[in-house]
Amino acid sequence: MELMFGQDRMDYQLVMKRNFTPKSKFSVLAIAVFSENYEKQRQLGDAVVIPLQVNYALGNSGLSLAAGAEANSVAGFSNFLGLAHNKATKKLLAITVLSYQLKDSQNLKLFGLYEYKPPLSEKLSLYTRLQFTYSQGLKEAVHNRSFIYLRAGLKKGPLGFGLGANWDAYGTSKIPRENFGVFTRWEF
Repeated sequence: MELMFGQDRMDYQLVMKRNFTPKSKFSVLAIAVFSENYEKQRQLGDAVVIPLQVNYALGNSGLSLAAGAEANSVAGFSNFLGLAHNKATKKLLAITVLSYQLKDSQNLKLFGLYEYKPPLSEKLSLYTRLQFTYSQGLKEAVHNRSFIYLRAGLKKGPLGFGLGANWDAYGTSKIPRENFGVFTRWEF
């Protein structure tokens, strides 16, 4: 769970990835994102996005078939099919999802979340994250939404904190919105 306070808005994100049972081929990936501008007149950037995805593991490679749905305060509700790859160790988390939305716009979306947490001492680790999305409408061949989120900081046990940068682009014109600030996070 993460909270970032930037110069323009507050961003909240909750990421959950769990197997149904320890040996199950089925797992769930859920990400809840909430962004709210400090100035009420600026609506671009305000958003609630909640994708929920069920994965079926294809062997032990980390590759899975994915199916799910996304509720989005701007684009509405859509369901999707795709492929996912996951790798998690104590130092590394890598999640990549390529999905096709089964909506009229026929969006193809690439999502990635990569964390690197090497230890600096017995109690302290470096914390870095790269997270991105690129969504392309196939029916009209236009850009819908993209972002890159970067985090760099420290991690002590389940608590993390540091500096964050978000670059968002909206619509066919790729209207930009940036947000830079500080974040804190907690790993359950």
